[in-house]
Amino acid sequence: MKKNRWFLRMLALLALSGTLMTTATLASEAGSAGDPLVTLSYLNDTFLNEIMQRVDQKIAGYTGQAPSQDTTVDGSSSAASFTVVTLSDGQVLTGDVGCEVMLRIGNAACIASGEPGLVDETTAGTLSNGGALLENHLYMMTIEGRGVQATAATTKLMVRGSYTIS
Repeated sequence: MKKNRWFLRMLALLALSGTLMTTATLASEAGSAGDPLVTLSYLNDTFLNEIMQRVDQKIAGYTGQAPSQDTTVDGSSSAASFTVVTLSDGQVLTGDVGCEVMLRIGNAACIASGEPGLVDETTAGTLSNGGALLENHLYMMTIEGRGVQATAATTKLMVRGSYTIS
């Protein structure tokens, strides 16, 4: 009788051990390199494209329109979204009321016949005639005839709104 109990206990222990090991083995393989839950090609080809389309739609919704290209008529341009404008030393970009500029590369100075020259939206200050623009600061032209003159061989500005270059 004692031999049968020992044999039954050993059989039950082996069955329980086998079940636990099988469960652990199956659980450890899920999500491994051999059996990934999400493939890299899905992330790169499908998921990333869907996310980028959603981001573009959200941006278009915030600006009220889809991003557009510049239109040029008689040397003047208008941009609904920011566009990169490259100026050479001495060239002047004159903006209409509401035109915004941001200096990205090079040097530029404010051109204005009165006060305020440009409104620095980044610091909520103003920039007078001849004042140097600071990189990555957003400036707005609030009075007709205000502008920016390039003072470096190559000056790159991001511009939004109507402007002329002379």
